Amino acid sequence: MTFKVGRCRLYERLKIADMTQTVLAEKIKMKRQQISDYANNRNVMSLSNAKSIAHALDCHIDDLYEWIEIPPSKRNRNSNRDQEE
Repeated sequence: MTFKVGRCRLYERLKIADMTQTVLAEKIKMKRQQISDYANNRNVMSLSNAKSIAHALDCHIDDLYEWIEIPPSKRNRNSNRDQEE
């Protein structure tokens, strides 16, 4: 299966962990604005940042985003398009 990143679920995970963006940012030594940018879908987390955030929130990386499955028919179209270019 192939997936693409959907909506960030960071607000939900913060609520479950009873943690603020500020506390999370301090815990993982990241700017609060960067946490806010992730939570508001302005930026997508790098794998290493997602791992750090997931660890701090005691959740799995997969829990930080909604994941959208790409059907095989759309994957094939994108694959063919890439080969033509």
